[in-house]
Amino acid sequence: MRILGIDPGTGILGFGVIDIVKGQAVLVDAGVIRTPVHEDDCVRLLTIYEELTEIIQQNKPDAMSVEKLFFARNVTTAMTVAQARGVVLLTGMQAHLSIAEYTPMQIKQAITGYGKADKKQMQEMVRVILQLKEIPKPDDAADALAAAITHSMNMR
Repeated sequence: MRILGIDPGTGILGFGVIDIVKGQAVLVDAGVIRTPVHEDDCVRLLTIYEELTEIIQQNKPDAMSVEKLFFARNVTTAMTVAQARGVVLLTGMQAHLSIAEYTPMQIKQAITGYGKADKKQMQEMVRVILQLKEIPKPDDAADALAAAITHSMNMR
């Protein structure tokens, strides 16, 4: 089973691909899609669509795990991230992937056992689970890997 995890964002969208081999999560690919701040939102969303489509074609995942939107403070940021999430979900559906969505608290609970874990705890546990020498960088890629790992745990 190959899972593509997504940490949605318009400026930086994290992605992480893992394989599940004999019950163990194994890193396949991880990184970010960046869009320039000065570009129109339509162009940024198109960039996300095109680059995510390419990532899906290259990695051929079976499933996609997307972090749910959870913003209470900045409405403008919430709207742009929601637009990026829409593009992500559409891209996944067009690729015929099964799609799961998890809240940040659900991801933290699955990865660390504590729903209010901080970013450093999360990143360290992603490193441990994937048996990596270093914490995945940038943070958005580590968050996307956490989403993928969460889905692998919930499939069991």
